[in-house]
Amino acid sequence: MAVDLLGPAEIRDLAARLGVAPTKKLGQNFVHDPNTVRRIVTAAGLTPDDVALEVGPGLGSLTLGLLPAAAHVHAVEIDPTLAGALPETAARFAGPDAARLTVHRADALRVTAAELADPAPTALVANLPYNVAVPVVLHLLAELPSLRSGLVMVQKEVADRLVAGPGSRVYGIPSVKLAWYASARSAGRVPPNVFWPVPNVDSGLVAFTRHDPPRPDVPRTRVFAVVDAAFAQRRKTLRAALAGWAGSADRAAAALTAAGVDPGARGEQLTVEQFAAIAASAPAGTPPAQ
Repeated sequence: MAVDLLGPAEIRDLAARLGVAPTKKLGQNFVHDPNTVRRIVTAAGLTPDDVALEVGPGLGSLTLGLLPAAAHVHAVEIDPTLAGALPETAARFAGPDAARLTVHRADALRVTAAELADPAPTALVANLPYNVAVPVVLHLLAELPSLRSGLVMVQKEVADRLVAGPGSRVYGIPSVKLAWYASARSAGRVPPNVFWPVPNVDSGLVAFTRHDPPRPDVPRTRVFAVVDAAFAQRRKTLRAALAGWAGSADRAAAALTAAGVDPGARGEQLTVEQFAAIAASAPAGTPPAQ
C-alpha cells in the first residue's frame, strides 16, 4: 500500500506534540522532505525479502519509507520519547505496514545481534547522527554478520572518508576499516535544506556491499591495530609509525618487508589487503588490539 510520508508540517506537528526539540548532543537532524526519503529507499535497493535496520529513526520520516519496501524494519532509537512515539506514528501513517516494525530503545553502539535476531537484519538504511556515524557503521558490521548491504546518510566530509581509496588525501582509518568489511561507493549528495534543523554542512549518501574479509586467517583486531598505528602519525614512514606496534623500528621494517611493503611507504598508500599482510607478518609477541 502507499504510505503517507512526513513533510515539514507533519514533522513540526509531531515534534510539538511530543515536546521534542532536536539536540546537538544526539546529532539529531530530522529529514522533512519526502522526495529525499524516496531517494534513499530507492538507492538502498531493498528487495521484498530484506530486513532493514534503521539507526536513529527520530520522528519516523525514513521509517515510513522503509516499511512498504522491506519484509521487516528494526528501528534502533536511543531517545526514549522518540522510541516510544514511533509505533503510534507508524500506525497512523503506514496502516497495516506498521506491523512490520520493531522499535528498540537502545544505543546503536552497544546493540547486539541477539537483540536484533528475529528476524536478522540484512540491510542497514539510516540517516546517521553525525557525531557517531563511523563507529556505528563499524560496530554494526562487526556485530551483525547478517548485514549484506547498506545505504547511510552522513556528513559529506565523513562520506568522502568512508569511500576514499589509497592515495586520496582523505583516505584514513574509516576508509580502511570499512574496506575490511565491504566495498563502498558514493551514492550522491544531500543538501542541508531537507533537514530540520538545517545543518551547516552538506550530507552524503554512502552505499556498501559486504564481502569476505581480505585475509580470513588474520584476526580483525590485529589488522585494525596496524591500521590505527599507521595513521596515528600520518607523516611518518611505516617503519617509524609501526615501531611501537612491532616493538622497535627494526622489527617493524622486518614485518613490512616480509609483507612485501616498502618500509619507507606511508599508511595512506596501502590497501586493506596490504595492512592485513603486515598484520600476518607481525613479530612474535606483538599484542592484538583490545
